[in-house]
Amino acid sequence: MKALLLAAAALIAAPADAQTIAITGGTVAIGDGSAPIPNGTVVIRDGRVVAAGSGVAVPAGAQTVDATGKWVSAGIVTGIGDLGLVDAGGVSESNDTSARTSPYSAAIDVSTSVNPETVMIANERLGGVTRAFITGGGGQSIFGGQGAVIDLGADPDPVTRARAFQVVQLGEDGARSAGGSRPAAWAALTDAFAMAQDYRRNPAGFDGRSKDALLTRADAQALLNVLDGKVPLVVRVERASDIRQVLTLPTRYPGIKLILAGATEGWMVAREIAAAKVPVLAYALADLPSSFEQVAATESNVGRMTAAGVTVGIYFDGSGGEHVVRQFAGNLVAITKVPGSTGLDWGRAFAAITSKPAEVMGLAGEIGSLRPGRRADVVVWDGDPLELASQPLDIWIDGRPQPMTSRQRQLRDRYMNVVEGALPKAYDR
Repeated sequence: MKALLLAAAALIAAPADAQTIAITGGTVAIGDGSAPIPNGTVVIRDGRVVAAGSGVAVPAGAQTVDATGKWVSAGIVTGIGDLGLVDAGGVSESNDTSARTSPYSAAIDVSTSVNPETVMIANERLGGVTRAFITGGGGQSIFGGQGAVIDLGADPDPVTRARAFQVVQLGEDGARSAGGSRPAAWAALTDAFAMAQDYRRNPAGFDGRSKDALLTRADAQALLNVLDGKVPLVVRVERASDIRQVLTLPTRYPGIKLILAGATEGWMVAREIAAAKVPVLAYALADLPSSFEQVAATESNVGRMTAAGVTVGIYFDGSGGEHVVRQFAGNLVAITKVPGSTGLDWGRAFAAITSKPAEVMGLAGEIGSLRPGRRADVVVWDGDPLELASQPLDIWIDGRPQPMTSRQRQLRDRYMNVVEGALPKAYDR
């Protein structure tokens, strides 16, 4: 904490301007794994965090926000869903999450199609989510394409980082996409890497246009970025034996930056994951064998991997509802009281939905906490953010205040106390 305040002091010494905001008196949750700080202050300037903690001075001329009796936290970071890529899942024209008849797979770049006006973005923002990792389903391949990092601000430019990671499906889902077996999925993966290397050696001679080509030129280039470590490879995998197989990839391809996603049975091979220094985005509430590759599911998965030294962020794989990761993190705190279970203390549980996902994706210096220099994604809550009854009262993304409204909230307000004269024309008698 002393180091944090010393780093902040130099920044606070700079002249304040109209963009300086000080949020005072609240319980501050920095998001870096530390315990909440009572009666703290958060200072933001020009879209960045200047300081957060106790004993922080309010710069002269700063706009002050009184958060006494409230909580002030880093915004929630979720991954990996499809926010901004779908309006109505059952309406193909509004759903950009899959491209089953496309010849492209690894090359698909979801950042080109994010819709900041989709109603789900405002809904999730009002749940305290400020950044999200998003991806589609790719084409007819094990590759899901190039995912993006977005902010949930009310502005027309939501993309924080385009082509931020490449997704590949292994395990049961990968087996289905590759023809019916895990060996087929593994062969598809290694052959795709081999073809990408062929493309590097002889671009002019690469056959990526014929109907029988497994990779287009664009796909090959996208995979070269993975092999060269320019883009992390996010591998969706659940079973312990599959995880062990995936952990061999960096030895075969030394440039790869590997990330595991899902990892329901990760606790069984936690020491191996830690030794390989591979970060994980993991499910937190998977405690039933919902498939054959999740037979050993347990709510202690995240806690056990963390205890083994694995960097773990909580994983959400869904369409909307990203804010439920608060419940996941809260449950990890609760199960510390259950004999035989392994959870996380409050600070580490909150970090699992803020700074840890950012760290997994290589963005710890940019987002996910209230440490100095990070983007000012700040939420003021009416209570403990890991309690489901708590709700955001104010939100800033990149230091900009956000509207505290959504379509759901507007509909709620419209019909909460309906009087005859306020009914839409369709309901007139």
